[in-house]
Amino acid sequence: MKPLLDLSVYLVLGPQDCPGQNPVDIAVAAAQNGATVVQLRDKTGSTKEQIELAERLMQALKPLNVPLIVNDRVDVALAVDADGVHVGQDDMDATKARELIGPDKLLGLSVSTQDELDTADIAACDYLGIGACFPTNSKDDAADVGMQNFAGLTAQTQLPVVGIGGISLANADQVIKAGADGVAVISAICGAPSAAEATRKLQEIVKSVKDLG
Repeated sequence: MKPLLDLSVYLVLGPQDCPGQNPVDIAVAAAQNGATVVQLRDKTGSTKEQIELAERLMQALKPLNVPLIVNDRVDVALAVDADGVHVGQDDMDATKARELIGPDKLLGLSVSTQDELDTADIAACDYLGIGACFPTNSKDDAADVGMQNFAGLTAQTQLPVVGIGGISLANADQVIKAGADGVAVISAICGAPSAAEATRKLQEIVKSVKDLG
């Protein structure tokens, strides 16, 4: 059985996003205050370190019923029996990732252009991450999609969509208004004085816009 997918507040984090802090502590604070998905995106750790961190996250998030998705690393996801995998355009293709993780895990795919959307194996995926919605410092390789293009791409897919890139408390409402089911954030939570409070506020913003819709 696949975990239920609620993309409302989708926290992306790794050790590089939490200097001086424990990523597990931030993930738990967020999950207790409205984060609906946590993605481990570790671009620096060894395979062993990534598996150890993913195991700690799984143990911490399972009691809170918040799924853990692993970015890019199908091997790490399988090693810890994570809830799913998220792949980008430069990672393993979605069709192959689905073959490896099987039918009962979540699979997300990053899309930033019309061409990428047209060539995506939509049937293999459970959701799309579309962006970057706004200019971002967190991802060096994030294409700047802009909100107009974001809305256009989002309208074309039947899959749930999470907006990615440069999303903050100040602009999260625009992403939901443009058709997204949720917002993916890094620094808006990891860089906040209180991860718990930032998550609560994001959840309130997303919910209030959805309620209006």
